[in-house]
Amino acid sequence: MIRVGIIGASFARDAYLPAFRHIAGAKVVALASGRIASAKAAAEPHGIGAVYDDWQRMLDEQKPDLVCIATPTNLHLPMTLAAIAAGAHVLCEKPTAMTADEARAMLDAAEGAGRVHMIDHELRFNPNRARISAMIAEGDLGEIRHVNITNIGASWNDPASRPMGDWWSDAAQGGGRLGANGSHQVDMLRWWLGEPAAVVGQALTRVPDRVDPKTGQAWTATADDLTHFTLEMASGAIAQVFMSGVAATNMGNETQVFGSRGTLTLSNGDERLWFAKAGDKGFTEITEADPAAALPGLNKGIWNVSVLAALRELVAAISDARPLHRGATFLDGVRNQQVLDAVLTSTRSRSWESLPAVGAA
Repeated sequence: MIRVGIIGASFARDAYLPAFRHIAGAKVVALASGRIASAKAAAEPHGIGAVYDDWQRMLDEQKPDLVCIATPTNLHLPMTLAAIAAGAHVLCEKPTAMTADEARAMLDAAEGAGRVHMIDHELRFNPNRARISAMIAEGDLGEIRHVNITNIGASWNDPASRPMGDWWSDAAQGGGRLGANGSHQVDMLRWWLGEPAAVVGQALTRVPDRVDPKTGQAWTATADDLTHFTLEMASGAIAQVFMSGVAATNMGNETQVFGSRGTLTLSNGDERLWFAKAGDKGFTEITEADPAAALPGLNKGIWNVSVLAALRELVAAISDARPLHRGATFLDGVRNQQVLDAVLTSTRSRSWESLPAVGAA
């Protein structure tokens, strides 16, 4: 039985803990959070008695085989290194780290210790996005020429929508749209299209002046709430990503893939996948259902559902003493982080930034 320890209560409550109930051969034995009340609230419905407000103490006392880390980004490196030093395999949330250098240190530590490592880019396990990957690989779309991805929301639009001290709004803790959603989009584009060669973009804070909704106290957000970038892939394809949390109206996530022989569209509003061959007068639905969505106890939404398949693969890799067959490793985390770092550099330089070749990752 693989003994699992989790650091971070929110995503554990929503996704990890419901998913582990459906995974044979793994058991969550402990949960740590910065606030003991949050740890207890997440753990108690799942019968987890070992709760902590000190994650290092959890590692020392529980000695888990697998540690799942879902905390602010600035904590990913120290927590990952400590978990590996304690002998654990690691699942880390995205974005991988604060910088590509930190991500490389995580990769080196895991590889040096012979530990299985995964970044939780769970959309690699979503059936519709896996269908897109397969269709691109099999040539159904021909030469991929461009991809458009938009993620438009209103949750950060109101200056009083975020509490004072919110880490998602704090650049020093690794908050912002670039890491929160951009990391997923970069990973997905790399999965579908191969490595990028260059990027240009901006990570901007459009609503810096904020007000705590409970106290009315003014505070300043430093993390990006609107980010856009264009990737030039090594294949020659162009991929554009536009993400905003400060629109007046929520428009959701839309993905369009344009090839010489066909076009795909996917909306997370209804999770329906559509395909049109060159010359067709309209689109045909080719949606792939996720059988896990009907399992009891899983929360709704592709993020919560897709985590189950990701964790099953991770547990199987640990049990079989093998590398991951599917999913994003810490090496993918390095490559993704190089793109995020380059977007921040491009924001300052206002120019295209070249990305390291694969051998230089």
